[in-house]
Amino acid sequence: MQNPSALDPAVADRLKRDEHGLVAAIVQQHGSGEVLMLGWMDDEALHRTLTTGRVTFWSRSRGEYWRKGDTSGHRQHVRSVALDCDGDALLVQVDQVGAACHTGTRTCFEAGGDLGAVVGAVPANDPDHAEEDR
Repeated sequence: MQNPSALDPAVADRLKRDEHGLVAAIVQQHGSGEVLMLGWMDDEALHRTLTTGRVTFWSRSRGEYWRKGDTSGHRQHVRSVALDCDGDALLVQVDQVGAACHTGTRTCFEAGGDLGAVVGAVPANDPDHAEEDR
């Protein structure tokens, strides 16, 4: 990761980064609200995202910047970027072209499956939760 970044200091001061200088970036389809993926940004990746109109991430595994779609053609065109109330997560709304996931699926949350059937699921006939259902 590069330092220093050209990121506006007023924006940089609001970010709460992890121990590696990164902030989680949730990518969402503009208009529909469909959650597409999660990536990681440092100040420079956010600066590139804000100034180029294309989403740029920091690859933790490769140790380099990558702009979504440069190799796959599945680009993300930025519509808006918002910072959450704690400053530790970004919401990037995009117009997604093609698949968002490296596996080729529309979102990165299709292949993982619904964990609701596994975690915290309560059978409809569970007598311990009957009162809660009324």
